[in-house]
Amino acid sequence: MNTSKQKLVRRLKIIEGQVRGLQEMLENDTYCIDVITQTSAIKQALSGVENALMENHLGTCVVPQMKKGQEKTAIQEILKVYQLKRK
Repeated sequence: MNTSKQKLVRRLKIIEGQVRGLQEMLENDTYCIDVITQTSAIKQALSGVENALMENHLGTCVVPQMKKGQEKTAIQEILKVYQLKRK
């Protein structure tokens, strides 16, 4: 497994632990603001994973497509990623 993939898997395992902690917080009736703070941290962590995946995709898939003359496919993928990111 390459190092960037290992880093993403590690990040996801950390997020998994955060989500389990969030479940415990709810079960234990933790103060709402503390729960919201934790959900915000989880969203930011997932966004970081998403950003890393998108950056990797652009560098390893989209750029080579453009170099091969597949601009239409590359543009469609860039737009799809952009639309998904905005959701």
